Amino acid sequence: MTTLRINWRKLGTELLPAIVQDARTGQVVMLGYMNRKAMRRTTRTGFVTFYSRSKKRLWMKGETSGNVLQFVSASADCDGDAILIRAIPSGPTCHTGRCSCFNADEGSLETLGLLVETIRERSQGNDAQSYTMQLLTGGVKAYGAKVLEEAEEVVRAARSEGKQRTIEEAADLLYHLLVLLRGEGIEIDAVAEELRERRKTPPQAGKRETSSE
Repeated sequence: MTTLRINWRKLGTELLPAIVQDARTGQVVMLGYMNRKAMRRTTRTGFVTFYSRSKKRLWMKGETSGNVLQFVSASADCDGDAILIRAIPSGPTCHTGRCSCFNADEGSLETLGLLVETIRERSQGNDAQSYTMQLLTGGVKAYGAKVLEEAEEVVRAARSEGKQRTIEEAADLLYHLLVLLRGEGIEIDAVAEELRERRKTPPQAGKRETSSE
């Protein structure tokens, strides 16, 4: 992990706010507080640990409920006085049984992330009635055919069926494309990394995106 430049004493205390984000969905799930010891224990054990202001001690998230947060990475904000923790929850993060402690509507990227997770969970289940599982069992012949079908329907809707139908068909296409990625063992992170690499590469002369046509 890259060394964090954290100003533990900037706010007059060695406790700094730590925002936790689900590393797989992008959803913000909770806010806790960390000191140096909590950060060290988090990175050493691989499970997110905070400092409890009420109990006056370190506590690992999920030490009672079992809903731990598997540590992925940490970064500090530009002033070094707040921490962003990316983690993988093993269950509901909030004590109410909800995924997130924040009662907020999902952002669009969170919705896609949650869909990816739902497909992953279906793929690991044994529900023969699950449409997702039926597609995955059928292999590329099944989910590949659906991607082709839905892509054609998106274009048809855009040409002649209006905006709402295009939205509906695009949603179908995205779902089936994500199933295809799961079936082929391709993580969405790999696709995102490819997009990041393309963003770093300057466009070549003559490419369509640089054309004035």
